[in-house]
Amino acid sequence: MSQQKKIYQQALKLIDAANAEDPNIVKADGRDWPKELLYSERMTEMLDRYSPLAADAMKLAIRAQHIERWKSPRNAYPMDRLGYLKWRKDLYKIQADVAAKLLDRAGFDEVDIERVRKAVAKKSIKNNPDTQLLEDVTDLCFIEHYLVDFVARHPDYSEEKWIDIIRKTWNKMSDNAHQFALAGNIKLPESLAALILKAVSPED
Repeated sequence: MSQQKKIYQQALKLIDAANAEDPNIVKADGRDWPKELLYSERMTEMLDRYSPLAADAMKLAIRAQHIERWKSPRNAYPMDRLGYLKWRKDLYKIQADVAAKLLDRAGFDEVDIERVRKAVAKKSIKNNPDTQLLEDVTDLCFIEHYLVDFVARHPDYSEEKWIDIIRKTWNKMSDNAHQFALAGNIKLPESLAALILKAVSPED
């Protein structure tokens, strides 16, 4: 194994160890998972399908996208729109800093560390291909794995509200991600497939 591969494997172990400490346990595939460890596995699986030739730095950015998220709970901020935006902004920076620290500990160089930091921090999404890749994988993973639960938590939302939410997610994705999804490369939740396709169809 090359030295660079050893460094990559060490960074992966550090990221997984951090996410394995998540006290929130969910069940999937017949076993219990720390919530953010499961999320990171699903993100990696989606990246392998969507962009299998991604650089190691981006594989780690994808793996670390929710790193230690439970340490910055949403309810620590005001439960309004401004509180949400402040929480999200702070969270992106915290997660980017944690990821950068772990890559540094593993032995990555500053160029790759900064690359991962910018992607995880969601910097320049429309101008930074790394950030756009992370956003694409995040949104594809959300649609396949998490949209159903999100809908279930908001039973009072109207169809129009859900169409708006899905369109906002869709608009953050690149054309490549749109084509990937519409070509049948992700599993649309059966109960929501018609609504998703309605939302992403061209508007009249």
